[in-house]
Amino acid sequence: MIMRVLAIALFVATAGLPCRAQQFENLAPYIPTPMSLVNTMLEYATVQSSDVVYDLGSGDGRIVIAAAQKFGARGVGVEMVPELCRTAERRVRELGLQDRVTIVQGSALHVDLSPATVVTMYLLTSSNERLKPILDRYLKPGARVVSTDYPITGWKPTRLKMVKDGSAEHKIYVYEIGHTK
Repeated sequence: MIMRVLAIALFVATAGLPCRAQQFENLAPYIPTPMSLVNTMLEYATVQSSDVVYDLGSGDGRIVIAAAQKFGARGVGVEMVPELCRTAERRVRELGLQDRVTIVQGSALHVDLSPATVVTMYLLTSSNERLKPILDRYLKPGARVVSTDYPITGWKPTRLKMVKDGSAEHKIYVYEIGHTK
C-alpha cells in the first residue's frame, strides 16, 4: 500500500510535465494488483463461466487471465502501455487462453463496454469519476463493477469487503448496475 501511495504521489506531481503528454489519458500509475486481491475481487464479484470480465488498466493481464483460468469466464484487458500489452498477450499465448482472453491496447475512456458483465479496476477515485458515465452508458442492469481501494463517488456499493494483504489493508467495492443509487 505504501508503494502505491508513493507511486500515486509521483503520478500526481508529474502529471502536468511535458514528458507525460504521451500518456494523456493515463488513469493511474501501473502497480500490479497483488494476486491475493485478484482472486478475492473475482470471487466477490461472483464471476462465473458465463461472464465477460473487462479489466480497465489491465497491466500484465493478471485479472482477465485469472478470470479465464479459475472461473472459465471470457476476459478483455484494456491497457494503454504497449509493452504491458505485449507482456499480457505473451502470457495469454503461453497459457493457451487465446480463445478466452483478449488484450486491447487503448484507453479505458474509449472502449465499448457493452459486452461486459463484470468490470474490474484498480484506479484512482478521480479516474473512477471519469469512467462513471461510460459505465452508466454501456453496462446493462445486473453487471458488476469491482473497484479496489478507490470508491466510485455517488454510487452505493452492493458489497464492501476489507482484505488484508500482508500488512496492507484493502477495500473491495462491488457495485451492481441498477442498484448504484
